[in-house]
Amino acid sequence: MPQKWLVGVDLGGTATKLGITDDNGKMIHKWEIPTDVSNEGKNITGQIAYSIQQKLAETGLQKHDVKGIGIGAPGPADPETGVISEAVNLGWKCEYSLKEILEAETSLPVFVDNDANCAALGEMWKGAGSGSKDLVCVTLGTGVGGGIIANGQIVHGKNGAAGEIGHIISVAAGGASCNCGKTGCLETIASATGIVRLAYEQLAAQGQTGQLAGIHSKLGRLSAKDIFDSAKSNDTAAITVIDTVSLHLGIALANIANTLNPEKIIVGGGVSMAGDILLDPLRKYFTMYSFPRVAQSSEVTLATLGNDAGVIGASWLVKNGF
Repeated sequence: MPQKWLVGVDLGGTATKLGITDDNGKMIHKWEIPTDVSNEGKNITGQIAYSIQQKLAETGLQKHDVKGIGIGAPGPADPETGVISEAVNLGWKCEYSLKEILEAETSLPVFVDNDANCAALGEMWKGAGSGSKDLVCVTLGTGVGGGIIANGQIVHGKNGAAGEIGHIISVAAGGASCNCGKTGCLETIASATGIVRLAYEQLAAQGQTGQLAGIHSKLGRLSAKDIFDSAKSNDTAAITVIDTVSLHLGIALANIANTLNPEKIIVGGGVSMAGDILLDPLRKYFTMYSFPRVAQSSEVTLATLGNDAGVIGASWLVKNGF
């Protein structure tokens, strides 16, 4: 039987990552396009369809060679209907029939899920979670996302909003405002944006001394990478920030693990690129706040697929007909 190729799409507010994989999840082609969020995001699906058409033409593949398109999008997703209930960063402020629209524009079967769920599936299939059927994936980027897999299946919940780890309340009173409309969410602490906010607060409290303060003084701004780099150089303010982030993230993940007892908790997203400077204190707090038997059986580890996780997970949707 001829090889049927899988197309995976990881739809983001700034960029959209696309890839073509074989039936075993091996990436054959991958590329990226900017996401056009103008006109309330109405150009996005046409842009994706055109890009896929162009790539097929470049590679000599035909539509009949493609089994389907899997796509992960931000926001609660209903995998049965392919509807995204809301994705403000894309301009979709109400229910958006992503499956129906993209199928009409590509004449191919389309399978839809949340982007963090797709990242979790990718790590389960070909990444740090390979061989595991029970895992939690948390993505630390501009925001904080999450995907929960139980017995090899994504947990969606009643209306597709399961796994919103970033909106666990970490600061019950006096917390920072979150984009979701609440205050004190984990996302306001453990996202790249939250880490930078904590750094500004720390510098204001301790005074403008040290490496991190020097970077701020020179550039007039900070990034999460600046903070982790400064911590590696033993900057006091940066170390304090990372300890605070690790504490809150460790408590949140411990509570999730105490509920689910996953085999692995996989930490991905741009912030995870910091490596052991984040992972070591995170593991310390996770162990401290986990039920002892959970701490013994649930491993906290870094994602291994990087930016490919969402694309590979979206391809998994096609392979398995979800």
